[in-house]
Amino acid sequence: MVGIMKQVKVAVGVVLRGEMTFLTRRLAHQHQGGKWEFPGGKIEAGETTEQALTRELAEEIGIEVHSSEPLVVIEHQYPDKHVMLDVHTVNDFSGEPQGLEGQEGQWVALNDLDSMDFPEANKEIITRLLD
Repeated sequence: MVGIMKQVKVAVGVVLRGEMTFLTRRLAHQHQGGKWEFPGGKIEAGETTEQALTRELAEEIGIEVHSSEPLVVIEHQYPDKHVMLDVHTVNDFSGEPQGLEGQEGQWVALNDLDSMDFPEANKEIITRLLD
């Protein structure tokens, strides 16, 4: 019998400023290490997506989220885990984002996203943003 696949629910923030979005690069030792991603993290038991997003973006990139809008929910099967990404756009925030956990971070033009190396699950986010 095959063991139950690990399922991870993640709140993802597409932090926007005009035609730019803030990305972080996964640390080498992490799952999908070295790839760019939209910041966020696991939704803990009892948290809403909005609560998790606010907490994760404060911890990870040092911004305070004032409001966010749902963009898309993506389910993706990696060989070792099943991820559900609950993606929100964040236009209303305070603070200047930066990588607070040792990760690289930078503002990138939306039109340049296609040329960057993202985890497979993030591809649909980019498609939605460029529509």
